[in-house]
Amino acid sequence: MMEEKKTDDEQVSSPAAAAAAAKDAATAASALQPSPAKVEPNFTAPYGPNVHVSKHPVLSHKLSILRSSSTSPSSFRTALREITFHLGYEATSTLTTRDIPITVPATNHTDHIDAIGQKVKEKVALIPILRSGLGMVDPMLELVDNATVHHIGMYRTKTLMPVQYYNRLPKVCDVDVAYVLDPLIATSNTIISLVGILKKWGVSEIHVLSVIASKKGLSELLKYHPDVRITVGHIDEELNAEGNLVPGLGDAGDRLFGTPIIHDEEELVHFSKRKRTMSVDIA
Repeated sequence: MMEEKKTDDEQVSSPAAAAAAAKDAATAASALQPSPAKVEPNFTAPYGPNVHVSKHPVLSHKLSILRSSSTSPSSFRTALREITFHLGYEATSTLTTRDIPITVPATNHTDHIDAIGQKVKEKVALIPILRSGLGMVDPMLELVDNATVHHIGMYRTKTLMPVQYYNRLPKVCDVDVAYVLDPLIATSNTIISLVGILKKWGVSEIHVLSVIASKKGLSELLKYHPDVRITVGHIDEELNAEGNLVPGLGDAGDRLFGTPIIHDEEELVHFSKRKRTMSVDIA
């Protein structure tokens, strides 16, 4: 009778045990699945799958430093560099890789172990828009160190129309992906024009990287170039009558390169001991 009871208990518990075993097997199988060659960004803005707005809290913290009117040109350059590196890391997640042979040093310091490594497939170009885009080049080169850099200079007229004054694109396009670098997308007229230039040049994939974009500017850019990928750190809702972002961060080029010149003879003195305030030389 005791043996029969034991058998009954085993029969009762067997479905639960089978379910647990199946769950463990499924977990083990999923853990062994190879990682995808193409990783899509984690966050998608309501503008569509090609627009990625970062929600990282550290980026929001750095963005506040970048915006602040008390941030010096030196600190502005540092903050822009850090923000660009973060956004660039997210933007480049759509690149793909190919297998390459590598050797790894053994712990005995003499032998080398054969292994398989990864290398980015695409030929990448960085396209900074002069002059504010220059502050985003170095951090992007840290991420994609074999990228080429081609400069394009553009400015806006009083009617907010873009004018190209400098172009160093080679005659022949041998690039798979171009990353357009500009800290701000306001009306987006400049970006729209530049993307058109790059398409005419022959780039098959274009990715715009910007710190802050306006809601209207994003919509306009997607209206004319819906196939372009966009990565931004934040979206500002408002544009003023001059076509500038509100609150924005001011003139990125001026703040990046310290123009107009900011004189602060007491920069090394604690604020409680200062006798004068910082002045700006506009002459």
